[in-house]
Amino acid sequence: MQHSHPWPEPCAPPPPPLRLLVADDNPVVRAGLTALLSGREDTTVVAEAADGREAYEAALRHRPDVILLDVRMPGVDGISALPHLVRLAPVMMLTYSHEPETVREALRLGAGGYLVHGEFTTEQLVRAVRDVGEGRPHVTPGAAKALLTDLRSSAPAHAELQVPADLGKSPAHTLSQLQSSMEDSARSRSRLSTREAEIMDLIASGMTNQQIAAACFISEKTVKNHINRIFAKLQTTTRSQAAAKWLGVA
Repeated sequence: MQHSHPWPEPCAPPPPPLRLLVADDNPVVRAGLTALLSGREDTTVVAEAADGREAYEAALRHRPDVILLDVRMPGVDGISALPHLVRLAPVMMLTYSHEPETVREALRLGAGGYLVHGEFTTEQLVRAVRDVGEGRPHVTPGAAKALLTDLRSSAPAHAELQVPADLGKSPAHTLSQLQSSMEDSARSRSRLSTREAEIMDLIASGMTNQQIAAACFISEKTVKNHINRIFAKLQTTTRSQAAAKWLGVA
């Protein structure tokens, strides 16, 4: 019986390094991160940015694999830029800020990870960047603790939610109400242009005109014009009425 000799497996070439964009207003932090993450086999920094607007322009130009984003930056900050950046690449917050509401808002707006400076080694940072690039969330202990604190503090409010007494008795009625409000919401959505819909989403999330202007890279006056048209189309006069109609809870 002849024994076949297996050929040695050819060595697979190493994967190309992950291309990163570093956005931080502190030039020392930017330089430090760039030095840490460049010149490695697995990561390289292709661009740097000092604020959210620069980060967006650099991301459009360089199409990085992952964006490392600070929260607090002058001009357009990280949270305002985040909804726009996540459309271009996975985003990992890399920041000194770990207030519970900031962590929660960043994750709600689509950040793939939240790392707090001083809580990771270079190797942990590189692993986190790779994980976020592949869609696995990464949160360092300070951010996780902030989230847990936030969840615990909001738990009593959730516990007090009242269930309507007739909910079990009249499911058909409840379902038809739900269906009707969903249809109202869909009708509201079909009336608005893409830009108006985007602004209405931001209004519903509780943003001010100033925050919406920064997030959409437009002036506050333009935001006001959009809001006037939105109110007219939705036949509402206040932000809360418009949000309720938009979300189907009016």
